[in-house]
Amino acid sequence: MNDISLSILFGILAALLLLSAFFSGSETALMTLNRYRLQHLVKKKHRGAIKAHRLLQRPDRLMGLILLGNNFVNIGASSLATIIAIRLINEGIVNLSQEEIILASTMSLTLAVLIFSEVTPKTLAAIKPEILAYPAAWIFTPLLKILYPFVWIVNLISNLLLRIIGINASKNRQDQLNKDELKSIVSDAENLMPARYQNMLLGILDLESASVEDIMTPRNEILGIDMEESLESIIQQVQNSTHTRLPIYKKSIDRVIGFLHLRTLIPLINRTDFDKQSITENLAKPFFIPESTPLHKQIQSFKAEKLRIGLVVDEYGDVQGLVTLDDLLQVIVGELVAEEADVKEQKDGSILVDGSVTVRELNRITQWSLPTEGPKTLNGLIIEYMETIPEPGTSVRLHGYALEIIKRDENTIKLVKFYPEN
Repeated sequence: MNDISLSILFGILAALLLLSAFFSGSETALMTLNRYRLQHLVKKKHRGAIKAHRLLQRPDRLMGLILLGNNFVNIGASSLATIIAIRLINEGIVNLSQEEIILASTMSLTLAVLIFSEVTPKTLAAIKPEILAYPAAWIFTPLLKILYPFVWIVNLISNLLLRIIGINASKNRQDQLNKDELKSIVSDAENLMPARYQNMLLGILDLESASVEDIMTPRNEILGIDMEESLESIIQQVQNSTHTRLPIYKKSIDRVIGFLHLRTLIPLINRTDFDKQSITENLAKPFFIPESTPLHKQIQSFKAEKLRIGLVVDEYGDVQGLVTLDDLLQVIVGELVAEEADVKEQKDGSILVDGSVTVRELNRITQWSLPTEGPKTLNGLIIEYMETIPEPGTSVRLHGYALEIIKRDENTIKLVKFYPEN
């Protein structure tokens, strides 16, 4: 080393610091790569992404290689700094004792490594990982083959230590997103897609967790035709109906005999021989759906059976509600027909909510987290929580949300006001 000039030694030291910065930055860059963007680039045959993906299949080997190189470079830089310090004393360039110059060189090297070889490259890698990750993958791929025996030994010892605490590094697999995590990603993607597409994706993700019971028209709101009524009353209901399909029953919806498509009946109404038998002859067979049926399975069932409407029944076979294909589609695309909103935000920040709105829909609109496992409507949730039907003016904190009962009838809550959170 005495034959090498100080300028060359300083140049080698600077090169070692640059190598240290490369190893540190590439470590952070590769480990913070967006795995889903990486997989997308792999499918598009991005060569740097392909190499990075292969390296990340065994992160233990990649980390072993990077840390082996980084430690080798840092130790080399430390040794070289000591040699330079001694040369500065021997050549009389600095007038310090050996202990003082070694201490000064150690502190200077530590500061240089911290700033130039650690913090700066790792910050850059964390902000823009692809700038370092893909070029580094080209270097690490052949370097891993060259240094594999050393990396293998390091990994062998490291993996044995990990197995002691129950971790098998060789069986590493990429973390999988669960449904709730995927919903969070979609919810946070408001700057990447229009809100309507965002809501559609969230609706699709809700299909698996929701059942037909969550979206059905309740039994007491089902509009149908009772065949026990007079023919004139039936004709009037058909002519004034806003629906194209109606359930036909005798006395009770539990005694449904079929579904009537009004398009097939209206041309027959004005005929002189029109009677109740003309109605029963044009009925479609009733279709029954268990109340626990997931929405995604019901969509498949409607498609397979070529149906658009069905009655929801409980375990005893009693009709609990009605669901249509339009109801299922509205979970994905929203309301097909613009109606008066069930959730209205007021100028003071409060929210007026119809008591019949489903808890799931209310959560979806407001981004709240009211429980969906029990009652399906806001009315049911409040009654279950309070164990009574509260009078107007009653205030309560429902699962962390302050509300006031605005309107009710004999057995249901009609209108609720939620106050803004403090």
